Amino acid sequence: MDTEESKLLNIHVTICDRPYRLKVKPEEEEIVRKAARIIAEKIKDLQMQHAGNDKQDYLAMTVLTMMVEQLGAEQKQPEPVIPETDFSAELEQLNQQISKALHP
Repeated sequence: MDTEESKLLNIHVTICDRPYRLKVKPEEEEIVRKAARIIAEKIKDLQMQHAGNDKQDYLAMTVLTMMVEQLGAEQKQPEPVIPETDFSAELEQLNQQISKALHP
């Protein structure tokens, strides 16, 4: 019998020149690797823009930048459009049915 633990993959990712060994679900492997690549790219961009900072500074600024981007994207998503419909006829019919059931 396979346990949840036995289904996990051991993968290695590198962030800020430090290797990390992770256990992930097979369906999450590609996402985790892509996330690590994006983080590495953003750190590299920050290093080119602001030379001389500590790696911890680059990590902190990368996390802050990514969260600002994510929260900004969430705010820009349009609200779902609910079609304007006149439900008065349906409501009246329901009221009549309720009245008939209460006062036969």
